[in-house]
Amino acid sequence: MFKSEATPRLKHSANGILERCASRYLVAYLGRMPRDRLTRKQIVKAAIDLLDTDGLEGLNMRALGRRLGSAATAVYWHVGSKDNLIALAGDHVWTEITLPDLTAVDWRTAATSMATDLRTMLTRHSWLVQAFGSYPVFGLGKARHDDHSLAIYEAAGFTGLRADQAMATVFTFVLGNALGPAAARSLTRKLSRDGGNAEERLGEIMAKAREIATQFPRLRARLGTAAADYAAAPEDTFEFGLRAILDGLEAQHILPPSSIRRIDE
Repeated sequence: MFKSEATPRLKHSANGILERCASRYLVAYLGRMPRDRLTRKQIVKAAIDLLDTDGLEGLNMRALGRRLGSAATAVYWHVGSKDNLIALAGDHVWTEITLPDLTAVDWRTAATSMATDLRTMLTRHSWLVQAFGSYPVFGLGKARHDDHSLAIYEAAGFTGLRADQAMATVFTFVLGNALGPAAARSLTRKLSRDGGNAEERLGEIMAKAREIATQFPRLRARLGTAAADYAAAPEDTFEFGLRAILDGLEAQHILPPSSIRRIDE
């Protein structure tokens, strides 16, 4: 690495740099090997695993670097920033949704399949629900999903803005259903970070909530059911709501326009 005529001071300085490179406290990135070993694909996959476990609040480059056996600065070299990494991870998970073949199934079967897959994906990666409010998550993965969704509602007979409205109606319904599991996971992680047993602390919180609910007759009647759990709903609520929405969309084409009342009338 150094010529024979290198001065003792230069050699000493070089040795110091090498020692700092080996230190776990090093901040600056001085070597190429960790950078060369990593790929963006590896980083994104590891980030998704970390996000699934610890949520948005648990993602940082040092923790990710430890998972990858590399320096945090090597991760930065590949993805640029934490915001970019969340955008990459957020876009990648959209590819988990299967795009139904519209030449093989009818629009309603396709819409049900995509909505169900979307809900499964958002439940599996609940941090994405959090990310929508803080990070711009749009890339090829989500574009692929959105374009096929529009094709489904065009196959149902909707055109132009009506197709966008149909797609948005189903999407916001699915997103709303995913909020419950996402909120429960986020709260559990927060209670765990604050110390103590998260399950016990959540039980204490829900006990106070039940005390309040006893003051209202309809809520009191539901205590002890699945609907009384934190951020929960009765079984098959998602299927019930999705059928109701698709029934309504289908009615747009079955009923004469004069029989469909506009909300703004």
